[in-house]
Amino acid sequence: MTVQDSSQIVRLLQRRLHSLNDLHLTLKHVHWNVVGPHFIAVHEMLDPQVDQVRSMTDDLAERISTLGGEPKGTPGALVDERAWNDYSIGRADAIEHLGALDLVYTAVIKDHREAMQATETSDPVTQDMLIEQLRALELFQWFVRAHLESSGGVLSTRGATTESGAAGQAGEQARTQP
Repeated sequence: MTVQDSSQIVRLLQRRLHSLNDLHLTLKHVHWNVVGPHFIAVHEMLDPQVDQVRSMTDDLAERISTLGGEPKGTPGALVDERAWNDYSIGRADAIEHLGALDLVYTAVIKDHREAMQATETSDPVTQDMLIEQLRALELFQWFVRAHLESSGGVLSTRGATTESGAAGQAGEQARTQP
């Protein structure tokens, strides 16, 4: 691998590291702030996700180091370098959090998939790691969407573009069609 390729991959992995650090903190935030009739199901569903996402961050940081980079895992670096806003939902019904989390997962998966594709030629080892992480992230989104999807395959959050909008749509659907 060339030094230039390695540097580009390190930058790409650092963005993924920030994203997954943010995701595991967001999942824990939801775990602490979820309420309502589906509380225990969602509360218990999230801890294994938190653990796996935290493990993914360790893999990313170690790959950055392997490639000669310096992984940045501080909160300040994450906030300074991220391209997204903080998770916007506080204490809320489980279904509302799941609606918002669906959008979070969609964004994380999209960016992870782009990183995976960007490493196809230059670093198949990194690509393999990202593929494995995508497998888990997509599974977690499926778990979330199972709570939001009708038997006909329609997501209650379809068309939502903001976390609060997705949370509102999911909550409204749950109230009108339990």
